[in-house]
Amino acid sequence: LEKHGISVKAAPLSIGNAINKNLDFSSSNYYDISHEMVQEILSSKEEKDSIGGIIEFFVEGLPSGLGGPMQDGLESCLSYILYGIPAVKGVEFGNGFKCSSLKGSQNNDPILSIDESNKIITETNNHGGILGGISTGMPLTGRVAFKPTPSIGKPQRTIDLTSGKPYILETEGRHDPCIVPRAVPVVEAALAIGILDML
Repeated sequence: LEKHGISVKAAPLSIGNAINKNLDFSSSNYYDISHEMVQEILSSKEEKDSIGGIIEFFVEGLPSGLGGPMQDGLESCLSYILYGIPAVKGVEFGNGFKCSSLKGSQNNDPILSIDESNKIITETNNHGGILGGISTGMPLTGRVAFKPTPSIGKPQRTIDLTSGKPYILETEGRHDPCIVPRAVPVVEAALAIGILDML
């Protein structure tokens, strides 16, 4: 992808209720997680529980025209591979769910120009670099939501499969209280594979 001038980056945006308000993909330490995020993880660990979170991604250098309508759309193809990552429960591009509460005049991206390589330059990037399933040349942006790890040390109600009777399950051994920090390179790799496949 580097030969094509494409870079793929991802970083934790939130863990539990802690949000990384200073996430900046142009800085060299964009991956750093905040003290509040670490506290969310440690608190969950102390309680023998787990916590989920959101990873944000930022892809620069995509050519315009990548993708197609319907199932060949860039969102469709990338969602397909991102949902293949265990624990992923949501994927959104650009404004994602936020655009559902906006008016078209608020969500539309005013087009400023088209550069020499036919990339559209817009004033905002609410569309996240994709319009109609096709890349515009603007940065591809979005988020991936991860559920809390289900293997926790707290007692959980279930049933005994042999008897069909209620049973209390307590998971023992080492389990991550939060997989979000370790899932960042997985999200980057999945996006890279999906983009390379589409190229």
